[in-house]
Amino acid sequence: MFTGIIETLATVVSTRQEGGNLVITIQTPLAGELKVDQSIAHNGVCLTVTHIQGDTYETAAVAETLIKSNIGELAPGLQVNLERAMVFNGRIDGHLVQGHVDSTGTCTLREDQNGSWLYRFRYPREFAALVVEKGSICLNGISLTIFDVTEEEFSIAVIPYTFEHTNISAVQPGSRVNLEFDILGKYVARQLLVNR
Repeated sequence: MFTGIIETLATVVSTRQEGGNLVITIQTPLAGELKVDQSIAHNGVCLTVTHIQGDTYETAAVAETLIKSNIGELAPGLQVNLERAMVFNGRIDGHLVQGHVDSTGTCTLREDQNGSWLYRFRYPREFAALVVEKGSICLNGISLTIFDVTEEEFSIAVIPYTFEHTNISAVQPGSRVNLEFDILGKYVARQLLVNR
């Protein structure tokens, strides 16, 4: 489990195909604190550390992850948002996040608002029941509040700290981002479906 509060930006060193999997090498000062078999959220996608060497580590994304997320678009030099799994003896500053990306969304607007940034995203209509006004969403691993919600789009406002310390600053109209909808909403929607 994660909180959607990004710990650091890391750099993709290399990627390679191994069968149907994409192996990604990441460079980060956190590498020395990691251990093999640890879960790390990469742009909101929970992936397992498989190898550590110096200030780099490797992780692998399987076919399902590549289909549902933008992880397959990672390339050398790109930055990725990292968050280690939460510790259950502290505050949850964001919201409960599983690291299980539901889908991707596409940026349709980025507007500088003199001290903050407004973004608008289009998402698959099939998830409309999970997108609520002033609700939480995990976007590229970042816990954010959504507003101006429709059945196909929502907006977010980004403060300078988030803009400077995550890869949201690289998102432009046309960019694809990972979306994980609120787990509480998913369970409620499922229960309503089952009890029809």
